[in-house]
Amino acid sequence: MVLFWKILFTEFIAEMGDKTQLMLIALTSKYRIRDILIGTAAAIMVLNGIAVLAGGLVSEFVPTWLIRIIASCAFMYFALSTLAGEDEEEEEAGGGTKTARFAILAVFSTFFVAELGDKTQLTAITFGANEGLRNGLIVWAACCIGLFAADILGMMVGYLLKSRTPDGLLNTIAFFVFSVFGIVTLRQGLILLLGESDPRIRLILIAVVIIFVLLCGGIYLRKIRKSPE
Repeated sequence: MVLFWKILFTEFIAEMGDKTQLMLIALTSKYRIRDILIGTAAAIMVLNGIAVLAGGLVSEFVPTWLIRIIASCAFMYFALSTLAGEDEEEEEAGGGTKTARFAILAVFSTFFVAELGDKTQLTAITFGANEGLRNGLIVWAACCIGLFAADILGMMVGYLLKSRTPDGLLNTIAFFVFSVFGIVTLRQGLILLLGESDPRIRLILIAVVIIFVLLCGGIYLRKIRKSPE
């Protein structure tokens, strides 16, 4: 029991202030809390299962730079979709089950990629290696509960802000959070791939930022045209 609480507390502290907490706050502007809870819980269980049972296999076979680049694409996609906005009434009228299913999958995928190789998963790998498979279930359960408890705080903050802030403000915050995470994570991936001093990194980042800004501008103009005069 002491081992369980030690791992749970360590995982909880490791997640506090992490990017995934901020990501979940941003996701509250797009999805219902039920979808976020299910998607996040599923991702946490899978991630910690991989960490405890497979140890360092993921980090050994999947290059870290590739993980970072995939994560950056996910962040920028959510920034663009947040800017575009969604017609909630059409979604509810057009078949809520399908929409909910895709929302859960989107939350799962984003959280999974963002957390893959993060310090919380490395913490789970360390405990799994130290305690062995005989305590694997305890390590897995403690890591899942500790990580989920920390991320619930992010969701609570997000929904508190959503109910007490002017319309559109949380979407704007979410857009900037996803955009910044996307660019920063891309830079991390390029540094791992090319080396920190490689001059191509700056050129690639500038090109990506220009393309991203143009896409944002196009989405914003289309949104203005569609809005009632």
